[in-house]
Amino acid sequence: MNQSKPNKNIQWGIIGLGGIAHKFASDLLNIDDADLYAVGSRTQAKADEFAKTYHAKKAYSSYKALVEDPNIDAVYIATPHALHKENTLLCLNHGKPVLCEKAFGMNAEEVEVMIQTAKAKKLLLMEALWTYFLPHYQFALQEIRNDRYGKLLKLEADFGFFRAFDDTSRLFKKSLGGGSLLDIGIYPIFAALSSLGVPKHIEAQATFFDNGADSSCKMHFKYDSGIQAFLASSLVEDLATEAIFTFEIGSVKINRQFHTPTSVSLTFEDETQTKTFEESSFGYTHEIKHFNTLLRNGKTESDIMTFDFSRKLIGLLDQVREIIDLEY
Repeated sequence: MNQSKPNKNIQWGIIGLGGIAHKFASDLLNIDDADLYAVGSRTQAKADEFAKTYHAKKAYSSYKALVEDPNIDAVYIATPHALHKENTLLCLNHGKPVLCEKAFGMNAEEVEVMIQTAKAKKLLLMEALWTYFLPHYQFALQEIRNDRYGKLLKLEADFGFFRAFDDTSRLFKKSLGGGSLLDIGIYPIFAALSSLGVPKHIEAQATFFDNGADSSCKMHFKYDSGIQAFLASSLVEDLATEAIFTFEIGSVKINRQFHTPTSVSLTFEDETQTKTFEESSFGYTHEIKHFNTLLRNGKTESDIMTFDFSRKLIGLLDQVREIIDLEY
């Protein structure tokens, strides 16, 4: 199948209409060469309401009906983690390129099936880890690779907030991949992987809700170079939610809500400068534009969020789960 779309606006479909889908759809309205064409939910009323809010042309009460629409060029999947594989395969088997929310799948086996299916179908598939495409994060990556700070010694990154436990909520529902690790712990692990690579050794410990979902997780990554990464996630307490790279003679700190558009503070020779990054949207536009460019050029894999990176990311999540004895 020739999936390139060089001369027309890319027509998007969205499967799963929760909070993150609202942000994605809002940002999609700011992109000139793409449109929200259709949305899919398990109920017609929810699909109709979402479509009206974001000016989608079609509203479907089933995911199957959406992927069968020949006018859709790409599908964004924003369903719970446990449904990512099933929903991605549904799209791919109907010839639709897919941008699937993180975590890509529940485990490495699921992710591999998704990747191999996309390759067999010669269709674009990408994990939607939007942070990788944000200008502030790309700037921070460039800075930590700059020799002027001396040797990198450690990374400290966390993501945590308090939320009253609710077993009916996707965030806490273990059967849907709920808990701190897969939902928000993925961001500190992503920070370590994208900056330091795969660690030589991992230590981890966790606390759990009564339903078995993890309420918090602390991780310690050790690297051959001697660098250490101290990572944490929590649904029971507010954490700084920063990423701090400490060097011999300076530091690079991605400030609060490091995974979202924010500022970066650079400390060198006892002087700190903060670089700000203005955003006119939630920040999903960078990820969407990258995907659109790939699709227009007939590409089947991102050169930033590669299959290899997604494999390593889910592999690290699997290793941590094994250490803390978390099974879904």
